[in-house]
Amino acid sequence: MKSISYDTSEPIIALASAWGESAVAVLRASGHGCIPLLADCFSRSEALLKAPSHTMVHGVLIDPATGDAVDEVVCAVYRDGRGYTGEEAVEIFSHGSMPGIQLILETLRARGFRDARPGEFTLRAFLNGKIDLTRAEAVGEIISSRSRAAHAMALHRLEGSIFRRIDSFKEGLKKLLAVVEIQLDYPEDEVSAEDLIAEDDILQLKGELETLAATFSTGRLYQEGARVALSGRTNAGKSSLFNLFVREDRSIVSDIHGTTRDFVHEQLSIRGIPVTLYDTAGLRHGETGDTVEREGIRRSGLVTREADLVLYLVDGSTGVRTGELEGLDPGKTLLLWNKADIANGPAPEGFLSVSAVTGEGFALLEEEICRRLSGVKIGADEAVIDSLRQRDLLVRSAESLAQVLEGLDAGMPLDAVTVDLRDAMDALGEITGEVTSAEVLEDMFSRFCVGK
Repeated sequence: MKSISYDTSEPIIALASAWGESAVAVLRASGHGCIPLLADCFSRSEALLKAPSHTMVHGVLIDPATGDAVDEVVCAVYRDGRGYTGEEAVEIFSHGSMPGIQLILETLRARGFRDARPGEFTLRAFLNGKIDLTRAEAVGEIISSRSRAAHAMALHRLEGSIFRRIDSFKEGLKKLLAVVEIQLDYPEDEVSAEDLIAEDDILQLKGELETLAATFSTGRLYQEGARVALSGRTNAGKSSLFNLFVREDRSIVSDIHGTTRDFVHEQLSIRGIPVTLYDTAGLRHGETGDTVEREGIRRSGLVTREADLVLYLVDGSTGVRTGELEGLDPGKTLLLWNKADIANGPAPEGFLSVSAVTGEGFALLEEEICRRLSGVKIGADEAVIDSLRQRDLLVRSAESLAQVLEGLDAGMPLDAVTVDLRDAMDALGEITGEVTSAEVLEDMFSRFCVGK
């Protein structure tokens, strides 16, 4: 791998906690010689220089140029190989004053520290062998997770769930390649590719790669969320159901037709899936002469067209109007028979019975929304990917194995089939970072926040 575009041997500094007033701020310093550099502007320099790894030293940061105190701090010391980055590092706990934080950074820059770039601490952890690329990506996914389920999945990846799966795939290919390459070294034995490579083994591995790649849509759903729109005629109960979802009186509820003139939206989590829920203007199909209401209906139409799922409500006390369901997209529409507590009859076939007033059927509705959005139920210990890069490499590896199978069926020579086996192995190596380029690394880590 060629060198990346900045010097990883330079000591770096960055605020690791969020910018803003707080009780405590955390600044992270890393790189060869960072402890002596920090000791030059620390009131207890000898204590800091002699501190064992994973110990904390209390003292005062001092501006060497003026001798003035900068802030009272506690320094957590990490010796070479022991900290997050795999190199000498210090984490500085200071008061969370913005002027104070800026003064600390200015003082350390003057002592020779460079501002860390986005993701540079995690990049150094990867380059120093502390983590592989799947765990590095999981760090960013944990930070950006929008629900507890997304956080749990990302934490599972950080703990090595994806790495272990990929490693098991590579082990199978390594054993196969070892046998094949021995044969290539002794071609006089004249053994065919079909004799050495078990087609069933390739089929099984190809299926496992495709199964893991298919979890991408679920992982991305839990990480990025979905748009769900409430739609239906006026007074179907959309605003009442919206308020039930958000657990507060967010939308105005009234018996007057056309109360909702524009869409209202709220962020929430439905069974762990981050959802943006929209309450849209009631449909009257041209029955209103109110230009404002017509504009609200037009805007609501734009929302429902862009939504991942539409919950179409029908008033169970009045039933379905003639032609009401025409034009709905069955692939992304969930029909709800609302006001089940006062409905004139049971829900027709294809409808889910609910009551926005009593909460009847609400738990089943949440379950059905999750099923419609994700299509699968994810177990707590199941490996799920949330990286487009990983998905594409898994697909590439599976496609290479498909080429192996085609080569076996066509009676291709052993050396030709081996090319596809190696490509499948290389794709897996790129996932974990054994084989990668500087461009890939910079693109990945530049999306991280500064200080991580």
